[in-house]
Amino acid sequence: MRQQRHELSSGAGLILGAALLLGTVGPAQTLAGAPMNPAALGGWRLLVGGAVLAVLARRHLRTLLPAIRQGLARPLLICAAATGVFQAAFLYSTARTGAALATVVALGAAPVATGLIARTVNGERLTRTWSISTAAAVTGCALLLAPTGAGVDALGLLAALVSGVCYGLYAVHAKQMTTDHPDVHLPTVSALPLLLGAIPLLPWMATDTAALGRPVTLVLIAWLGLAATALAYWLLSAGIPSTSAATVGTLSLAEPLAASILGVFVLHEHLTPTAPLGSLLLMGGLAAACIPVARTRSAAESRDPQLPPDLEAISTASTAGTASTARTVGSTGHIGEADHGRLAR
Repeated sequence: MRQQRHELSSGAGLILGAALLLGTVGPAQTLAGAPMNPAALGGWRLLVGGAVLAVLARRHLRTLLPAIRQGLARPLLICAAATGVFQAAFLYSTARTGAALATVVALGAAPVATGLIARTVNGERLTRTWSISTAAAVTGCALLLAPTGAGVDALGLLAALVSGVCYGLYAVHAKQMTTDHPDVHLPTVSALPLLLGAIPLLPWMATDTAALGRPVTLVLIAWLGLAATALAYWLLSAGIPSTSAATVGTLSLAEPLAASILGVFVLHEHLTPTAPLGSLLLMGGLAAACIPVARTRSAAESRDPQLPPDLEAISTASTAGTASTARTVGSTGHIGEADHGRLAR
């Protein structure tokens, strides 16, 4: 007979919180009137967010050098490259295909790519719950953000797919860092990919400096850098260790849901006719991804729980003493005086 024991990953709530903050990026940019070139804005966002994370986690920096010498450099560089390429590819896709189609393709590909990469790199098992929740969430995302218009740009779609794969690479290798180097403070590690990811965007940042003189631009950069990057990546880094990489990819689909809700209630945008059904499917998929993991154990395990080491030693000594007394009684028919004294003690 086997009993089911359910455990809910505390990291799921942190991942959802990060996705909700990331979902404010588009609405915040729209609300501010898009005062800066998207590539330059993305660069400032990564630079500010990475710098804030580095300052907050500076006391953990000393643990990085030993870990880098022990193999941390490879996943760290992969995360840095994935961050920079994601930002550039997604912005390029948005410019060529529009925000709706770019978001559908990129975030729709992200959970699938994350699951497949996790399976290939870490041997992570893809459960039936993950498959069902991901299919529902991806379908809901497509219905929620169904683009209008017949024009489709092949290069834009390819760039969106690349950005989705980059998200998967980041999630899987960030998870690998927590597994292979548990003593490393992941928010500290996350600051480096953000700072390195801003480097490819420096040309746009250098040529669009006039917008920095406007207060609305500074407020937008502050929100994107502090809340939608530093805090979001801190939550993401805190949630990844206790959440599978495949589930992280699925929960990332809360981002378009948050963006759509803000679009309706803050920006007064109108949703497509398929949006309500898409929202329900998306929320159902996210809820399914948060279902507690079932762990099975036999009935024998439940009846004979393992004792802590100290209690186990006491139990062993007691058993040995009982056996010794039994042998004495069996051989003499009575308990001797020495045995009486030993038992009294």
